[in-house]
Amino acid sequence: LLERPYVVKPLNEGSSVGVHIVPEGDNEPLFNDTGWPYGDRVMVEKFISGKELTVAVMGDRALGVTEIKTGREFYDYEAKYEDGGSHHVVPADIDPDVAEEAMRLSVLAHQSLGCRGLSRADFRCDDKELYLLEINTQPGMTPTSLVPEQAAYANISFQELVVWMVDNAECDS
Repeated sequence: LLERPYVVKPLNEGSSVGVHIVPEGDNEPLFNDTGWPYGDRVMVEKFISGKELTVAVMGDRALGVTEIKTGREFYDYEAKYEDGGSHHVVPADIDPDVAEEAMRLSVLAHQSLGCRGLSRADFRCDDKELYLLEINTQPGMTPTSLVPEQAAYANISFQELVVWMVDNAECDS
């Protein structure tokens, strides 16, 4: 049994849709017959406080580490898509050794999972301890998305990024 707080995520959503942090107290409204519209299965994990970090991986290269700052408990849908919902710090203001480890782990996860093209690894950093939360295999590509921001930091224009994606696209038959 997980101690609270913990995170409940729908299995078939993206962009943090349906993600809930269950605090101390009553959770019945969330899990009654009418309170959970996201299907019969969920993923539950321990809530980890700390800095929210992300690393874009392009092929076998980590582009950098971004810290995501919001006025919210986590980087939820509104923080991602509303004007002023979040502030991205590139490069993240963290210990250089932690940044190197985040990039190393991101590339390792990308390779281990057989990812191709672009992916984005999300972390929480509590003091100097990194926790890999997930790998996004279809990261956003909007003007406010994290991957184009990190590419720009790595001196890769949006056009160059898209051309690279097309040139490196593969289709399994």
